Amino acid sequence: MDARYQDVTDQIRTAYDGRAAWRDLQEKADWKQAERAGFLRRLQDEGCRRLLEVGAGTGQDSVFFRDHGLDVVAIDLSPAMVARCREKGIDGRVMDVAQLDFPPDSFDAVYTLNCLLHVPNARLPAVLDAIAALIRPGGLLFLGLYGGRDEEGIADDDNYDPPRFFSWRTDEQIQQVAGRSFDLVDFHVIQPGEIHFQSLTLRRPSRRSGA
Repeated sequence: MDARYQDVTDQIRTAYDGRAAWRDLQEKADWKQAERAGFLRRLQDEGCRRLLEVGAGTGQDSVFFRDHGLDVVAIDLSPAMVARCREKGIDGRVMDVAQLDFPPDSFDAVYTLNCLLHVPNARLPAVLDAIAALIRPGGLLFLGLYGGRDEEGIADDDNYDPPRFFSWRTDEQIQQVAGRSFDLVDFHVIQPGEIHFQSLTLRRPSRRSGA
């Protein structure tokens, strides 16, 4: 692991460890609940059963999916966040998205909300390839993150300690990089503005015959 990425992950881990209790008390915005519910309906329609949440935080979304019948595994870089997941009865594991430790095709789907915006652009293609490898052919990925402009670095005005690293990407950039590993099912923007929420539903391509 290169030193720059190690610095980013160390800072992110410390920042989220320090805010776990606070984040566990936050209510999810209505539009985030609607995005989550929409992905659940798609999973149910396609008979998906086993779900990985990447960057699960305190496990609120993992609990939602579990309570709707899915077999959920939750990973997060922050041990304090993972502890909160486990307190809720979720199979939580401390894991870096750049070092995923699961066999290929382990899951029907992956859900990740506002996690990959902390992954540097140089690492994102490899991270998406690794996520794709964990999903069975034809399985789904929900990728939600903030973006809208091409910029990355430490957010000096961030209210976390230490301030977090962000990679903002334009709508075209995020669709292009995601399209290297997945087929695009849906893309839409919420809260339009310079920085807005980018919602992508993606599908791992099925294996070609003879592959």
